[in-house]
Amino acid sequence: MDVTPLIPADRQVIDSYGPGIFRVSGTLYEGPLLVFPDRAQAWSATDFASLTVASFDVIRGSEPAVEILLLGSGPKMGLLPSKLRRELREAGIVVDVMETGAACRTYNVLLSEERRVAAALLPV
Repeated sequence: MDVTPLIPADRQVIDSYGPGIFRVSGTLYEGPLLVFPDRAQAWSATDFASLTVASFDVIRGSEPAVEILLLGSGPKMGLLPSKLRRELREAGIVVDVMETGAACRTYNVLLSEERRVAAALLPV
C-alpha cells in the first residue's frame, strides 16, 4: 500500500535537506530558502537571532496570502521573540517555529492537504 501523499506536479515539494542545502522539486538551493506552493527562492535571512519583521516582507506580500508559515530555525528549535511574533501576527502571518528538518516534513504534509503554506528555512 502506497501512503505517499498525492501532491500536484506543479507544486514545490521539499525533497531533501542537508548542511547548507535544500532540494526542492529536483532543484538544488544553497543557503536560506523560502518555499511557497508555486515557487522557491533564496531568502536574505542570515541567522535566527537576526530575524526582524522586515525579514518576512516577501511572505507578507505573497499572493495568494499564506495561511501558515513554518519557520525552520536551523538544526535546533528556536523561540521567536514575543515582540516579533506579535508584529507578524498583526501583519496577518501565523508562524510555527520548529527545527528545519521538522519544518520541511510538515510543509510537505500541509501542501498535500492543499493548505496555503510557506516555509522560511534556515539551513542545518
